[in-house]
Amino acid sequence: MQHTTLIVPGFHGSEPQHWQSWLETQLPCTRRVGGIDWERPQLAHWANAVGDAIDHSPGPVWLVAHSFGCLAAVVAAANRPGRVAGLMLVAPADPERFTPHGLRNENSHPEQDSVASWIPRQPLGVSGIVVASTNDPWVRLSSAAYWADRWGCQLEEIGPAGHINVDSGHGPWPRGLEILLALQAAGQDLPLGQLDDIRPGRRSA
Repeated sequence: MQHTTLIVPGFHGSEPQHWQSWLETQLPCTRRVGGIDWERPQLAHWANAVGDAIDHSPGPVWLVAHSFGCLAAVVAAANRPGRVAGLMLVAPADPERFTPHGLRNENSHPEQDSVASWIPRQPLGVSGIVVASTNDPWVRLSSAAYWADRWGCQLEEIGPAGHINVDSGHGPWPRGLEILLALQAAGQDLPLGQLDDIRPGRRSA
């Protein structure tokens, strides 16, 4: 069955040297989600754009997201278990660092809520893996592990890899492609929106 791989970049987008841009050239039926202002990390807008891309894609959809894009991807996927085959969530940003209006900074009102309350806290019901670093400046490993557990995803801890972006040396990323292909191979025989009774546990690289 034909499937689509949707690339969901994070805050500031993914430049041509980024592993997501490289990944687009490695797989058939792969495209980047459009209709997003990458400089304005507003969860509702991003999640709607990801949802529209899922709805207009042929066949089952695999989401490959990075950073803030992971948050948009899980919100969109949670509402579409029959359309999403699985998710590869790389270096998910900490939702506490964002408000509904964008990045929390020194000008944000201290009592303004984060987007954490918008993020699903129950299993997404599809195959998924969270790839996390031990020294990511955007999220603690403990937070990435918490959200992986909430979403019912396997946690792949890859050591001190920064934010797993160009700055941390992740341009072409063969290991990332291997992880995605293994996830797709493991999930290709599962009905959409369902998982085997045996779910892979957490493991370290």
